[in-house]
Amino acid sequence: MFSKQRSLLGSIVASVALLPASVSASTQPNVVIIYGDDVGYGDVSAYGSELISTPNIDALAAGGLRFTDGHCAAATCTPSRFSMLTGIHGFRQGVSILPPNAPLSIDTEAYTLPDLFKDAGYTTAVIGKWHLGIGAKGVPTDWNGKVFPGPLEIGFDYSFLLPSTNDRVPCVYLLDHHVLNLDPADPLYVGRKDEVNSKGSTVYPDAKVTPEAMTYYKSSHGHNNSVINGIGRIGFMAGGKSALWNDETMADTFVDQAREYIGKNKDKRFFLYFASQDIHVPRAPHPRFHGKTTLGYRGDAMVQFDWSVGEILKALEVNGLSHNTIVIFSSDNGPVYDDGYQDGTTVRTSTKEVDNGHDGSGPYRGGKYQIYEGGTRVPFLIRWPAKIEPGISSALVNQIDFMGSFAQLLDQSLPEGEALDSRDTLAAFLGKESVGLPFMIEEAGRTRALRRANWKYIASPQAKKGKKANPGQLYDLDSDIAETTNLVTQNPEVAEFMSKQLKALIDAPGVRK
Repeated sequence: MFSKQRSLLGSIVASVALLPASVSASTQPNVVIIYGDDVGYGDVSAYGSELISTPNIDALAAGGLRFTDGHCAAATCTPSRFSMLTGIHGFRQGVSILPPNAPLSIDTEAYTLPDLFKDAGYTTAVIGKWHLGIGAKGVPTDWNGKVFPGPLEIGFDYSFLLPSTNDRVPCVYLLDHHVLNLDPADPLYVGRKDEVNSKGSTVYPDAKVTPEAMTYYKSSHGHNNSVINGIGRIGFMAGGKSALWNDETMADTFVDQAREYIGKNKDKRFFLYFASQDIHVPRAPHPRFHGKTTLGYRGDAMVQFDWSVGEILKALEVNGLSHNTIVIFSSDNGPVYDDGYQDGTTVRTSTKEVDNGHDGSGPYRGGKYQIYEGGTRVPFLIRWPAKIEPGISSALVNQIDFMGSFAQLLDQSLPEGEALDSRDTLAAFLGKESVGLPFMIEEAGRTRALRRANWKYIASPQAKKGKKANPGQLYDLDSDIAETTNLVTQNPEVAEFMSKQLKALIDAPGVRK
């Protein structure tokens, strides 16, 4: 029954000899992670998209490794970002999608991916969407003073942030510890409506009271609190008018920041985490991208993101850094269409997953918020001209393993008790080994799944008292990549084995223990 798995495990053992030696300090590469938001497997033309053209991402794919079984750690944004930066599954620490004004979700004492690079002598930066919380638990964040703790307290030397996410307040940029361009005469407040509107600062329309204030497009659900730039947001803010971002120029702003950072640090070793807001709602691509696809705002936002990727690659080339820079392109979770705004995309139903003829998850089932493959199987590209031969890899890999893998590459030791879910899969990342992980946890809200070779087991929620437990779902991805046929009753022994392993992994402090 598990002969395939035993064969794969044997291959992994045999591949130990192929593990690359750590690089010397003089040859250590720069590392740039370009992180998309809600970008699905099928949103990139290198992965089969026919209605969205992504020539810059395609060029990155052509020059590096294109993984066909590459995953983020969770099917939603905050847990994926948390897991990538800490090497710990979000569910272990109760991390879920954060509301406005949430405190920092990463403990300042935790060892993080930027900490790892700093220990190896790198300068580190994050530019773009954060959505990991800012501020201390139990202490209201002072947006008019020093805004902390945040990225600078967990290993980054420089940060230029969209502090939450673009559909939530506050709609301002945060440069290191301070709101950019804030006028002290119009202080910024974030909180409940009655709290912020009593401060005497600029008051923004409440979309529930004055829906006509949503002039960009309307909310379909949930995004109907403070209206900023004609777009309803989640949460309330008052003041800070001079500091407001422009949704349509956000991509340009982040790219300018990345260009400047790369140029200033071209003579150093650097780690840059570039987290785009595209193609998360509210989709508001610059007018120069309007009409670039037949898919409206969502498709055009993806073309804008492709432009951003191209500009970062150009910046590396102009500064003579392309050859010895690792560029990783991926996404925080799978695709979503109507996610709160009437922007012309199609509502996903149980039987329809396409947006105006385009399926953002490609051949896979589901997307954002869902435990099926479309929720976590995302575009996953790695280019390093100095070391990686271009090609296609079917190895099972996950972003949560960046810490374990870069520790190996940079000859660094992970501290005891840290990054307990992050394994060393460097050989797979570099194309030296073709199997990758022997098993992997997938996460979507409160649902967990286990991937093991061709098998995928999805655990069912705990049955209510007096109700019979659901046996869960089991799929053979070799013959059923769309997860259409549940084989749990035909293969009870496989399901039971994987159910027990999944429970053991969840109950353990991490998959490395």
